[in-house]
Amino acid sequence: MLIVAAALAAVVVALVLWVGRTRRTVAALEERVAAAAGGLESLQQAFARFAPAEVVEDIIAQGVSTRSEKKEVTVLFADLKGFTALAEHLDPDVLVRILNGYFERMSRAITDHRGHVAKFIGDGILALFGALEANPWQTNDAAHAALAMRAALADYDATLAADGLPALAMGVGIHRGTVVAGVIGSAELIEYGVIGSAVNLAARVQELTRAHAVDVLVTAAVRDALDPRFTLHAMPPLEVKGLPDPVATFAVDRFDAETRPQASSTP
Repeated sequence: MLIVAAALAAVVVALVLWVGRTRRTVAALEERVAAAAGGLESLQQAFARFAPAEVVEDIIAQGVSTRSEKKEVTVLFADLKGFTALAEHLDPDVLVRILNGYFERMSRAITDHRGHVAKFIGDGILALFGALEANPWQTNDAAHAALAMRAALADYDATLAADGLPALAMGVGIHRGTVVAGVIGSAELIEYGVIGSAVNLAARVQELTRAHAVDVLVTAAVRDALDPRFTLHAMPPLEVKGLPDPVATFAVDRFDAETRPQASSTP
């Protein structure tokens, strides 16, 4: 009996030790799985800063994006007026804080109107509407985003003034046209971008905001697609680099939400 009891005791001890080791192994595996999942989530979140979520999902699922194609989009360029000269007189930390606050507010105005920020270029912003998915309201969305950016900048300037900092001035140019859109870059750095003359023209229109002393300018292609409740006024056509003919532009004053749209208006 003593021998049997001792054997049973040995078996029990062995089982306890085995269960303990198993539990530790399972716990260690669970920790590794959780760490891997956390690492993947962090990587996805970090990558999402450089490409829209839909593109990130395509790359994760397929290894490459299938979104490279020709499409009609509305391109919005925004740039700060006189910021380079202003930056020379600011402490670097203050400069970066001002610029980051500006980018955060402008990006929110763009995404709130179904656009996405394709890239920051110095103190400039390139935003796209209708690039990731079909959007029949893309041009209206871009114009609404520009007006929201105007309002957001006014609020931000008030905050800067309260802190004793200089106000910012912005110029926005909007054009609608055909581009090639897709994931562009190398193994080290990729982004969802657009290529085409429509992008260049939007940038040139943004530059014309200085000549016309306005903050939001659109092309005739945008004007023709806009809801008539937007109030525009025509500016004198001006020559721009790279185009043979002067470019007609229209300043965006406001959107009259109380006015009933015409039945034949563009959505």
